[in-house]
Amino acid sequence: MSRSGPVVADAPGLMRTTGWSDYALLDSGAGRKLERYGRYTVVRPEPQCLWRPALPPDAWAAADAVFDPADEEDAGRWRFRETPTEAWPLGWGEVRFLGRFTSFRHLAFFPEQAANWAWLDQRIRGLADQPKVLNLFGYTGVASLVMAAAGAAVTHVDASRRAVGWARENAQLSGLTERPVRWIVEDARKYAAREARRGSRYDGIILDPPKYGRGPAGEVWRLFEDLPDLMGLCGELLSDNASFLVLNAYAERISGAALSGLLAETLAGRGGRIEWGELALAQAGAERQIGMSFYARWAA
Repeated sequence: MSRSGPVVADAPGLMRTTGWSDYALLDSGAGRKLERYGRYTVVRPEPQCLWRPALPPDAWAAADAVFDPADEEDAGRWRFRETPTEAWPLGWGEVRFLGRFTSFRHLAFFPEQAANWAWLDQRIRGLADQPKVLNLFGYTGVASLVMAAAGAAVTHVDASRRAVGWARENAQLSGLTERPVRWIVEDARKYAAREARRGSRYDGIILDPPKYGRGPAGEVWRLFEDLPDLMGLCGELLSDNASFLVLNAYAERISGAALSGLLAETLAGRGGRIEWGELALAQAGAERQIGMSFYARWAA
């Protein structure tokens, strides 16, 4: 271990998701984005799209589903051309998962995270031994399954019983039910604190905390107030030979630079390197990209 701590990149990076067979950003502009999720084309609000759409209005009007926001957060409702199926199969790499029209404008996964999935897949496949990995705020489990398919033993934690149920469905759809994945319904802070008391250690940790949330017993999560303590616990949970720690956040007032500073404090005394920046969706056939979230990641 280095006493000086990890080296922090002196400039931000941009991790771009360019789309794949089951997802594409088809167009964007006028505060909206037009996307394809497998069989469905979808229009969702995106205030960052200040430019004009490239495609004609008819292409937007032909979308299968449109989300009408009720406020500036995630609430609202969907409008459909025809009644959609409750869930439909999608995939990325070896992993299969179900798309769903949720009540919070997203479709049960976040496509911009594919850039992180690719990094994690490569990182884990490059390790000699099976790493033990913790995924906090794991949601519907796509990242957990990408890591399991790459050879990791994964502990997946989320406070939502429904989300963990969907994650289990995705594991079955992917043919990964026999892989070493533990599915835990619990508040992330409580679980991390208990693991630290037990002396548990992990070779990699990823976490994608929301700006605000509630645990299964009514625990309240506030990103700016609670993230520093949770990161301290994550520092305790990393093994001496840990390989990575990936932190992602969607809050408007956060930045990759802020996340990198917190990560550097968490990993004081370790070597390695911290990269930080933004996750973006790249529009098909256009010089346009939409910044979606911020990240900081450490690699030993």
